[in-house]
Amino acid sequence: MSETEEALLFESLRLELRRGSLILAVLASLKREQYGYSLRVALGEAGVEMEESTLYPLLRRLESQGLLDSEWREEERRKKRFYRLSPRGEVMLARLAAEWRGLSASLETMLSKTDLKEGA
Repeated sequence: MSETEEALLFESLRLELRRGSLILAVLASLKREQYGYSLRVALGEAGVEMEESTLYPLLRRLESQGLLDSEWREEERRKKRFYRLSPRGEVMLARLAAEWRGLSASLETMLSKTDLKEGA
């Protein structure tokens, strides 16, 4: 496999690994009400970079699933859509966080037993 193919494979797997964690990151960040841009900035500051083309469809999907509530407000002479966890979203966040912690602990145990060398 060429270096280019290897890099493409790694990027594909990296994106797949991140995909599920983005939902948890968004839900956790919306314990405090935010609008889209401020949420994107907060996620970035926490090390979770997300393109607008990923964030906004995800917000709409989470809202349609009843996990988020939103409302339009005028702020600084512009209408902004503010998002926050719904009661259902709070319950789901707690459940997903517990699942994440358990999975993360299991993976840490497995990885600590493996001699990993980056790039090997």
